[in-house]
Amino acid sequence: MLELGGIGHSRGRWTGIPERPWRTYAANAPAEEQHEGQMVRPGSASGEKVIRGTGSVFADLDFPDAVQREAKLRLAYTLNQLIDGLKLSQAEVAKVLGVSQPKVSALRNYRLAGFSLERLMNLLTALDQDVEIVIRRKPRSRKAARISVVAA
Repeated sequence: MLELGGIGHSRGRWTGIPERPWRTYAANAPAEEQHEGQMVRPGSASGEKVIRGTGSVFADLDFPDAVQREAKLRLAYTLNQLIDGLKLSQAEVAKVLGVSQPKVSALRNYRLAGFSLERLMNLLTALDQDVEIVIRRKPRSRKAARISVVAA
């Protein structure tokens, strides 16, 4: 199985998230910009430091529903990958999914406010994908339980 990550942008910009072009994470920074787990903002004379992210842009930006947003984003990413493979217009995709063309446009541009997790899962089944929810006890080594979306 492949866990999807690092997604949430459309056409080179983050959608629904305040623009912060300087916000990059130390793990992805060029070696010359790394400073003991932190990095200096490019072009910053003051040496302002940027703290390494958590791995979830939504949590880093303090969204109260960060976990739900991340799950919706991963489902939408999978849907968009499948839609890309269909080579159909948005109107034709709308007929296949049983939604309006504006809803397909919103999905394609990751504007997910009008989509619940359940609706996204139903759209996946409309594209002949099985959606499986597995509940298991968290490992003792991890402090908190989590929700994750995994695409096989």
